[in-house]
Amino acid sequence: MPKTGRPRSIAAEHYPVLVKLAHAQPYSSQAELALVFFAETGITAHPDTFAKALKMAGITRVKQRAKGSFQSPEPNKSYGYNETHRRQLPEQLYPSCLTDTEWALVADLFESQGGRGVPPLHSRRTLLEACCYVVRTGCSWRMLPRDFPHWDNVYKTFRRWSAQGKFEQMHDRLRAQWREREERADSPSAAILDSQSTRSSPQGGDSGYDAGKKVKGRKRSLIVDTLGLLLAVSICSGSITSTA
Repeated sequence: MPKTGRPRSIAAEHYPVLVKLAHAQPYSSQAELALVFFAETGITAHPDTFAKALKMAGITRVKQRAKGSFQSPEPNKSYGYNETHRRQLPEQLYPSCLTDTEWALVADLFESQGGRGVPPLHSRRTLLEACCYVVRTGCSWRMLPRDFPHWDNVYKTFRRWSAQGKFEQMHDRLRAQWREREERADSPSAAILDSQSTRSSPQGGDSGYDAGKKVKGRKRSLIVDTLGLLLAVSICSGSITSTA
C-alpha cells in the first residue's frame, strides 16, 4: 500500500467553511480568520498550513483600491545637464562660444568705452570666445585653432581681463540669465558646499597632506546653488581642513 502520510488538519470538507467565513469577513486578516475558523470548527493549524488551505479553497487576497479618482503626483522637475545645455546654435563656431543673446548681455564688459587709440585688429567677442575655448577644453595656448587670433594676443588679453575681474562679472550675469530661464530669482536663497582633494605637481603651487583623504596635493572647494550653477570657488593647500 502506498504511504498516505499524516492526515491534513484542514481537509477538503472544511473548504466550504473557509469560503463562507472569507465572504462574511472580507477585510479580516489571516490570523483573524484563523480564530473564527477555530470557533466554528474547533480546528487549529499552523499559519502556513492555514494559508495553504485558503489557497486550495480558491481564496486569494486582493489589494483594496482607494475610493475616488487617484492622480499620480507630478514628477519632480529635473535640473540636471540635458540636451538644452548641449545644443549649439548657428552663430556658435564651437560649443564653448557665446550665443548672440549671451554676448548682448556681457558685451559692455569687454568692449572699449572710448574711441581713442589704434582700432582693434580683432573683435572683442572673438578674443573672448578664444579664451572660453581654452578654459573649456583645457588645451595649451599655442594649440588654439586657426579660427581664433594668434595665441599670444589671446593670452595677453586673458591675463588683462582676469586681473580686471571681467570673467567673474560675465559669469554672474550668465548665471542670473539661466536662473531666470528656470523661473528662479537672480540671487539664490540656498547653496551647497563641497570640497575635493587632488594630487598636484611640485610646480602647482601650495600643496599639503590631507589626512582624511590620504592625498598630498591641493584642495578645491566649490559653492553652487540648487541648480548646480557655480557661486564661488577656492583652491588651497590640501592640509587645510574644510572647516577652516
